[in-house]
Amino acid sequence: MKEIIISKNESNQRLDRFLKKYMPRASKGFIYKMLRKKRIKLNGKKAKPNDILKEGDILNLYLAEDTINKFKEEIKIENRKVNLDIVYEDENIILINKPKGILSHSDRADNRYDVVNMLISYLYGKGEYNPNEEKTFTPSICNRLDRNTSGIIIGAKNFMALQLINKAIREKMIKKYYKCIVKGRVDKDFIIKGYMLKDAEKNRADIFQNYVNGAKKIETGIKVLKSNDEYSLLEINLITGRTHQIRAHLSYLGHPIIGDMKYGDIITNRFFKEKYNLYSQFLHSNRIEFNGLEDCLSYLNGKSFIADLDDLFEKIIKELF
Repeated sequence: MKEIIISKNESNQRLDRFLKKYMPRASKGFIYKMLRKKRIKLNGKKAKPNDILKEGDILNLYLAEDTINKFKEEIKIENRKVNLDIVYEDENIILINKPKGILSHSDRADNRYDVVNMLISYLYGKGEYNPNEEKTFTPSICNRLDRNTSGIIIGAKNFMALQLINKAIREKMIKKYYKCIVKGRVDKDFIIKGYMLKDAEKNRADIFQNYVNGAKKIETGIKVLKSNDEYSLLEINLITGRTHQIRAHLSYLGHPIIGDMKYGDIITNRFFKEKYNLYSQFLHSNRIEFNGLEDCLSYLNGKSFIADLDDLFEKIIKELF
């Protein structure tokens, strides 16, 4: 029999979701069967899959130790020095300025150089995270950026922070702003709406003015910071956060982002590659505003954080405008 005392990082989640994280190799069918047969009890009573765990609850697993270990996964952390560009950090969250060329998250177990694994290594090195002391929680990120898009990634240091930030993002209370340079003159600020259809096989999105089957509604705010007859420096308010939304939407408008190899202009990209050695889109998530956060994160409401552009981006802006 295994006794588990629910800590703060395991509280406020469904029992079946906790068990699936605690024994990730176990099927949902096995977990539900053990609950039905009362082989898993909560506070000495029969437990239901949708029971919400509270801090201090006692969970008893009437399973052999070998069975539990068979369903668990070993967490390996490289104890290495991690160089993160930290915009802000406190006991609950960390804001990381991700450089272009690095994945936000990788599905490959052997990839130690995505932001998630770098965050885990960083917190492990600081002594703020120890997988041997945690039952299910692993530090995680709340938003993602394309590999070649740089800028702010929100990291959560505890389960409550992860829940609260994800809730605020779903409710569109956290505002995310990007800087980019596009081809052509943009004369005024505006908000553009449309529909986006993603082709998973080609990893490419198409934009439509009217709804087509399977498309998702998108909304993008555009503010002109600088412009001339050839290029415009824009601030983008990502109102709906779809993958490739900014890149595809601007290309649809006839103002593709410079350096964008998927949605950009071939001749423009060749110019910036030869002159500036730019091999990826000039797109940077530079600012984030927090609103709508509750409970232990309410102190962040109304606060804004900025991630600096890298030297190459600063040089291009200075020379173009």
